[in-house]
Amino acid sequence: MPRRYRSGIPALLIVSVYAVALAVAAVIALTIGDLGVLWRLSLFTEVNEDAAATWPNVLILVLAGSVWAWALWQSLRGPLAGPPPELDRDARRLRVALYAAAASWLFYFLIPSWPWWVTVLDAVVMWVVVLLFHPVLVGNLKYADHLRGAGVLAYGGTAAVEVLDVLDRPTPGWLSWICGLAGLIWTVMILRAQRRDGRWRRATILYGVASLLAPIGLGLASGLLVVAGNVYDAMSAANALMLIWLARSAHELADPRHQPAPPSPLPAQPPSPLPAQPPAP
Repeated sequence: MPRRYRSGIPALLIVSVYAVALAVAAVIALTIGDLGVLWRLSLFTEVNEDAAATWPNVLILVLAGSVWAWALWQSLRGPLAGPPPELDRDARRLRVALYAAAASWLFYFLIPSWPWWVTVLDAVVMWVVVLLFHPVLVGNLKYADHLRGAGVLAYGGTAAVEVLDVLDRPTPGWLSWICGLAGLIWTVMILRAQRRDGRWRRATILYGVASLLAPIGLGLASGLLVVAGNVYDAMSAANALMLIWLARSAHELADPRHQPAPPSPLPAQPPSPLPAQPPAP
């Protein structure tokens, strides 16, 4: 399977190292009762001191780490192997912006509690993605200009709220809700346009849908996670779905295009014989 992708071998090596480290950390947690390493590898935060190293807790953390391992594979493997298609300028720009948005999630691994400037950086990168999606999908977008406005409001507004908060300029609470609703509308309509476009696979669109629905499902299950052993932070693994959608959307713009085989040439017809000439009188 790794050879199907342009960067499949390096991606497999990186994911394998992470998976082995996750397994070793799980064994350490169960043998000496210390969740610290496993917690840091799977949730990328400092361990909750109230969480015990029980089988349910270790299982939840391993599952969260497995989700991130899958996200790493999906992000690092690259497009399918084969000759890349000729992309126009708009598609090339969008692909770079999508990769930049996916790369911004590296801050999550390094800085689990994002400071304001990381949130602003992520919002600005997504704001650029909004602007560059428009010319690529304009033929499949209804009310394209209004939709672009919703995306600009969502991510531009998020960045503005963060900056104003740092400057001690309070903003009304409903503004964040408006930005969130605008972002939801933009994402839903972009997923719909991707489905109609044909360059993106169904699985990629489903990852995008799942990134919208997972927080709702995990919110309903949050009580169970707390009861299970104070592993509420495991819900952060749902963020991996957005990372997968961004990375796959970039990969599939550069996947080889399967062109139909040219029709076989028709067999040459033998020349028809000339009619016999009557003998001269």
